[in-house]
Amino acid sequence: MLSFIAYGLAIVLNLFIIFIGVRFLLVPAAAAAGYGVPAQPSAYLAVKGVRDLTYGLVGLALLAFVGAPAEAWFMLVVALAPLGDTVIVLRHGGTKAVAFGIHFATAVTVLISAVLLFAV
Repeated sequence: MLSFIAYGLAIVLNLFIIFIGVRFLLVPAAAAAGYGVPAQPSAYLAVKGVRDLTYGLVGLALLAFVGAPAEAWFMLVVALAPLGDTVIVLRHGGTKAVAFGIHFATAVTVLISAVLLFAV
């Protein structure tokens, strides 16, 4: 049962970040508003989209071809991104609700995923 939860959460998180990356590429203004710091469409939003899409694909590849320990280390390291996003939102006029309710909560969820994957 633990394996099912660990793998399931990792897959969902990777698919979610792929969705966010694609959203930044296709509808950058709406994606930026959802991020918590509205911005005009620009190359920077496309860069974020590519970054997020890549993180999700690398996570799925690690899980599929290397296994839980590699994915666990990946999740541990990649948790830095939503932690950084928390700080970015707070420093650039975003609300605390978005910073902590979305970005910090995501970082905690990613860290929980790492712990579960290490336990498998």
